[in-house]
Amino acid sequence: MTTEHPTCIVCGRDDTQVPLLRFSSRGNELAICSEHMPILIHDPDRLVGKLPGAEELSPTEPPTGTGS
Repeated sequence: MTTEHPTCIVCGRDDTQVPLLRFSSRGNELAICSEHMPILIHDPDRLVGKLPGAEELSPTEPPTGTGS
């Protein structure tokens, strides 16, 4: 029986090397490590070619003000 370890879409490390967060996008099951999660959130353009549809994602903007 073959056990496939998911790998980070950025660095290629698997869950035996680093903690991974699994997510789905466009019907694909993917994973990203905690080190590269900020890229997915704030700079998705860097994932073009690694994440289908990355070119259509918009980065999140940091909150403005304190809300108080």
